[in-house]
Amino acid sequence: MPDYRFQSITNSGEVRSGVLKGRDRADVVRQLSSQGETATKVNKVKQSEKIASLTSPRKRRMSKVEMSTMIRELATAQEAGLPLMLALRTIRRQASPASGEVLDHFIQGVESGHPLYKVAAEWGDPFDDLIVGMLRAADASGQMSTILHQLADLMDRSLELKRELLGAIIYPAIIAGLIGVSGIVLVTVLVPRLIEPLAGQMTLPWPTVIVMGFADFFFNWWIWIIVAFGVLIIAWRSWISVPENRFKFDLLKLRMPLLGKLLRDVAVARFTRTLGTLTSAGLPILDGLRITRDTLGNAALADAIDKVQDQVSSGKPLADPLEKSGLFPPLLVQVVNLGERSGKLEEMLLHSATAFDRQVNASLKLFTKALPPILLIVMACLACFVLAAILLPLLELQSLVK
Repeated sequence: MPDYRFQSITNSGEVRSGVLKGRDRADVVRQLSSQGETATKVNKVKQSEKIASLTSPRKRRMSKVEMSTMIRELATAQEAGLPLMLALRTIRRQASPASGEVLDHFIQGVESGHPLYKVAAEWGDPFDDLIVGMLRAADASGQMSTILHQLADLMDRSLELKRELLGAIIYPAIIAGLIGVSGIVLVTVLVPRLIEPLAGQMTLPWPTVIVMGFADFFFNWWIWIIVAFGVLIIAWRSWISVPENRFKFDLLKLRMPLLGKLLRDVAVARFTRTLGTLTSAGLPILDGLRITRDTLGNAALADAIDKVQDQVSSGKPLADPLEKSGLFPPLLVQVVNLGERSGKLEEMLLHSATAFDRQVNASLKLFTKALPPILLIVMACLACFVLAAILLPLLELQSLVK
């Protein structure tokens, strides 16, 4: 049935506008009359107007934090009993510029009779499949406020996890940067100035020869080194863009000591909480797996979820293909198995998500405590090698003088 844009007057004298579907104008007038409203204008919506109603200028990009805040405010307004349109207009009054543009788009789309999830999907980034799926579930279940609160909690935890990962990486990254800078300065500046005067007087030890050769190579070919570095970056991006190569690299990362355990724990915690939230919102398990797959951030794990989907779609339980993949911890397999047997899969997933979050925190602490000493050992070995390159010729020169 076509869409009709209308204006009407309610019994309380309020002027209302919106979009209704109907066979013809008379049908729309009858629908409004059954709601106690008097139609003052009814016009058929053209196809071009439908497209325009779902398109708004995207001048500003809304951050994840702003989006999480907007969703939580909308959930609170719905929980207070406000209709969706009034809730959107209420939170629009104090919204940031980026959120305001999104809310204007939402208001326009909902006022035109489109569901909220469809309007969000038309806007695009940052409304990904996860958010659109949750909004679709909220619309289908009629539990808008509850599911929006669940979505906001899920987004807040995801942001918190990213901050924890960033905090864990900053300190080791600073140490690694200092190691690189100090090594370059020692090898290219300090050592040549100390050793070059001795080069014609004696046979230099092999550590000194290596350091001097590296310094000469760096000074003579530094432009080509930069060019080669750029070519390597381009070649790496081209290589990693191939799905098979990405799969091999991500699988290698999962098998690395320390880093592999951390990456797996992070992915499992995200998988558990996301799938639990989606299934508790009423989404079918296959839709939940499809959406959760894209949140893992690892091609090897995503491929495992693809195989799980194939097995589940053929009627097999979820736990078996998870166990056969060998990439998920036994605790997750056990939780899924118990959840399927008891018929409380979403509850088991959400409860176990807290345990996996604690495991992530433990892995982060282990990573941040173990990596700096490893980098310091590397720096100490480099410093000892450079020191040997400096002291060995000096000691040999001293013995020659005697």
